[in-house]
Amino acid sequence: MGKVELNIGIDPELVEQAGRLGISIAGMDERALRLHLQKVDPAGAEARAKRWAEENAEAIRDHNRRIRERGLLSDYIRPSWL
Repeated sequence: MGKVELNIGIDPELVEQAGRLGISIAGMDERALRLHLQKVDPAGAEARAKRWAEENAEAIRDHNRRIRERGLLSDYIRPSWL
């Protein structure tokens, strides 16, 4: 059976990193590429994770504050015997 051509969007930073490392991304989707790059370039994956945490720090703080103030939604729907 033949293959169907599919256009997918991949984070340009991942494509650039793969290119620097000489990795062909033909046949990879973004998830597969991300997992592969974590294995072959853990420092790059760590740098992306750090940037993500920095870029989302305010939202994470707000989310944690809401949980401290209101608790978790599951607290209201959890059966009492648990």
